[in-house]
Amino acid sequence: MSAAALPLRTDDIAPHLETVRLGRRLHCFDLLDSTNTRARELAEAGAAEGTAVIADRQSRGRGRLGRSWSSPPALNLYLSLILRPPLPPMAAPQITLVLGLAAAQAVREWTPEVSIKWPNDLVSRGRKLAGILTEMATDEDRIRFVIAGIGVNLNGEAGDFPPELRDSAISLRSVTGASVDRGRFAARLLHHLELRYDEFVRDGFAAIAPCWQAYSGLTGAAIVVQSQSGDMSERITGTVLGLADDGSLRLRQADGSERRIVAGEVTVVGGYGVAGGSS
Repeated sequence: MSAAALPLRTDDIAPHLETVRLGRRLHCFDLLDSTNTRARELAEAGAAEGTAVIADRQSRGRGRLGRSWSSPPALNLYLSLILRPPLPPMAAPQITLVLGLAAAQAVREWTPEVSIKWPNDLVSRGRKLAGILTEMATDEDRIRFVIAGIGVNLNGEAGDFPPELRDSAISLRSVTGASVDRGRFAARLLHHLELRYDEFVRDGFAAIAPCWQAYSGLTGAAIVVQSQSGDMSERITGTVLGLADDGSLRLRQADGSERRIVAGEVTVVGGYGVAGGSS
C-alpha cells in the first residue's frame, strides 16, 4: 500500500505543523459519518478554537445546499475546524471566502493551476478540486462557533469518483502527476487558514478582498446565478466584474446595471480562468 493510501494519523501531520492554534488539538478518525457533525459535537461540549477533526472516510459527507460529498477512503483530505470568531452572524459568508482563499494558497504550493469559484469552491482545469461548507451556531448578535468543513481531492484518480462526478471533479494528483503527502498538505492548509483567518478577524474582509480577487477564476466570466430566498427563487445572468469589499459578487447585467450577489449557486457559461494571485 502506498503512503498516500495509508490512514492519516496525527503523527503524519504534527511534524509539519507551524500553527499557533489551528490544528494543535487534532482528532483523527478512520471513519466518521461527517467531520462537520463530529466537530459540532466537540464545539457544543466546549472544545477550543482551532480544534480540528479529520476522517479518512466519511459515510455521510455533505457539501453545500444539502448535497453529499464523495469521500473515498485514504485518498483525500476531509477536515473540519472549530472557529470562535468575535464577530456578528452577518460575517459568516465572509468567513467562507477567507477559508477559500487560504485553501487556494495551500494548493498553490503544489500547483499554480487553481482558482476560486465564488463562494466556496476551488477549481482546476475547469473541474472541482475542493469545497468548503461552513455552519454556525449563534447567540442573538454573536457567533458562538463556526464549523468550517474543507474537502480537498488529493490523490484520487478518475475511477475513484462516482460516475456522475468523473467529468466535473479532479484531484491534485491528477493535476501535478505526483502523489500528495496528505499529512504535509493538511499542515500547510492549517498554516494558511490560521494566517488568513487571523488577518480577517484583526483587519476585516476589506483587507483581504484584493488578494481574494487575484485568485478568482470568475472575473470577466458570463455566469448564471440561481438565488433562493425563502420560497422565492430567482435566476440572474450577467458578467462578473469582481468582488466587493463586503464579499458580495459584483455582476454586470445585460442592461448595463450593476448588481451585487450575496448568496447563490453559480454556473459558469464556458470555462474557468486560472488566476495569478500570490498575495
